[in-house]
Amino acid sequence: MILKRFIFNPLQENTYLVYDETGESLVIDAGCQSKGEQDVLKSYIEEKGLTLIALLNTHCHFDHVFGNAFLCREYGVKSRAHRGELQNIERFKSGAALFGFAGDPPPVPSEFLEDGMNVEFGKSKLQIIYTPGHSPGGLCFYSPDDGFVISGDTLFAGSVGRTDLPGGDYNTLIESLKKLIEILPDDTDVYPGHGPQTKIGYEKLHNPFL
Repeated sequence: MILKRFIFNPLQENTYLVYDETGESLVIDAGCQSKGEQDVLKSYIEEKGLTLIALLNTHCHFDHVFGNAFLCREYGVKSRAHRGELQNIERFKSGAALFGFAGDPPPVPSEFLEDGMNVEFGKSKLQIIYTPGHSPGGLCFYSPDDGFVISGDTLFAGSVGRTDLPGGDYNTLIESLKKLIEILPDDTDVYPGHGPQTKIGYEKLHNPFL
């Protein structure tokens, strides 16, 4: 599996495009806000000859879904998220405006993802791990075969997601983190929603929240 990271919008959100040798691909957390950012993502997909088959969401805070409407419209794909994120989709405009942003509201997910499900594409699959706390429907996407997890805003390098936004809960987040480090091997690469990648083993030793 190949993983490509794009850094989008003023909040420096990490958008991930994952694909394998079949050319089938997924976008996880489409944070592309401007037309220029959307064109960067579109150009990469076209240059690699990829077929985008789905849009996944670790959660639906506004900075992670700026590009959802664009991708659904441009490629005819459906978005997938946990049911708990419906409230964030409904408050997209007010949430973005609170931080001085605006954008196209994301469509309602066509499929709701749950803990333990697999998302399959090409010859690959991602395992879903339910990790609420930063957001009610927080998800991580784990590839046991390729040894990485896309953690959204649950786990960062040296930190964790904030819990002071609507639907956030610190104790729930800590329980989700405990679940992650129990499931994932120490050598698992962590690709977070913001900032640089890290490893589970390193965070277990150095992250004050773990």
